[in-house]
Amino acid sequence: MRIREKTTTAVSTWIGFLTRQPHDWMITATRTSIYRFFYQMVLPYLSIYTLSLGASGLQLGLVNSIGIGVAGILGPLTGCVIDRVGYKVIYLVGISMLAVSWFLYAIAQSWEIIIVGMLAYWVGFGTSMHSCSVICGSALSNKDRATAMSVCESLAAGLLGMLGPMVGAFLVIRFGGVNVEGIRPLFYICLVGTICTFFFVLIKLPAPTRIISAKQSPNLFKGLSEVFAYRRSVKRFLAISSIVFLPQGMVIPFAQAFAREVKGADPYTLGAMVTGFALTPFLLGIPIGRIADRFGRKRVLLSIAPFAWASILILIWAPSSAFLILSGALQGFIYINSIITMAMIFELFPSEYMGRWMGINRFFRMSLAAVSAYAAGFIWDTIGPAYLFIAFIGVDLLIRIPLLISVPETKELKH
Repeated sequence: MRIREKTTTAVSTWIGFLTRQPHDWMITATRTSIYRFFYQMVLPYLSIYTLSLGASGLQLGLVNSIGIGVAGILGPLTGCVIDRVGYKVIYLVGISMLAVSWFLYAIAQSWEIIIVGMLAYWVGFGTSMHSCSVICGSALSNKDRATAMSVCESLAAGLLGMLGPMVGAFLVIRFGGVNVEGIRPLFYICLVGTICTFFFVLIKLPAPTRIISAKQSPNLFKGLSEVFAYRRSVKRFLAISSIVFLPQGMVIPFAQAFAREVKGADPYTLGAMVTGFALTPFLLGIPIGRIADRFGRKRVLLSIAPFAWASILILIWAPSSAFLILSGALQGFIYINSIITMAMIFELFPSEYMGRWMGINRFFRMSLAAVSAYAAGFIWDTIGPAYLFIAFIGVDLLIRIPLLISVPETKELKH
């Protein structure tokens, strides 16, 4: 009877938790989950596809650098527009750019076309996630934020994220193996899925009322300066957030290529690595989110950092496929780290600043990631692939961790 009562209580608690979350968050969480399935399906092959079209490691870094850089530059402008007109239109523009990206990948016959496709991807990803972030920052309460974000990411990067790579590996084998023509059909599938999410958001997400205070300056730069004037520690938080985003340009684009070219991983191992990457947030994302909501964000972030470092060291050392898969699983802590950090970032400002704050944050995160992506390509070609991963550990350990120790806990911040 006790087990039944505890189970009933737990189920009731989670039902109550989900039902008190706002409608807009439920819609964007669903859309993010669908997007993540298709992205995880093609993720193991993105870098391999670009290299197979004739790009070098340096050129692969250039492709990511250009895309991330342009998306970052657009961040502050996008934030100001969201603060004035709401997030739905910007959300749909971002999803449309993702569809353009997958189409360009699908028709690419040379790596130069991939530059345009990657540019469209990062602009689309940054813009759509900017709107998603504003929804999370504005709609969720502090007491539920880390848990709700972890629920979203556990479904998106976890359950569907595990299924996506396995479906991708199966399809690549059926279409001819890990080569250009074997990978190409995946992009057409991503295109169809993205179009479906566009219409889902168009129909289900209501047009929001303006969430911004009338005090916002009509001048773009003055409006942005108001954000920096609101809180003194904002610069340190920007540095922390930017370093947390570094793996997007420095680790993730090169991990699969490293496993394939240096370690000789087969398609199923590549798929299993990404599945392992998804398994960790699926199993641990929600419990860690609950711990962060109860005991604070900083303690959790400091505790999980060594697992992310271990994932990279195991990738470099891995003597067999089993260790590559273990590395992929531990890389899931990079994702959890990002989610908990974003919970902190959301809590720094009230909703009337959220669009601009997310735009500034996006600019600095993506600008640093763009520089690091190009630097990673240079290191890959001239020094050695393993050293770009070691460089990330050094930056994280020597810069982010001391900054994280120095900033205040955000869970109880008042506005």
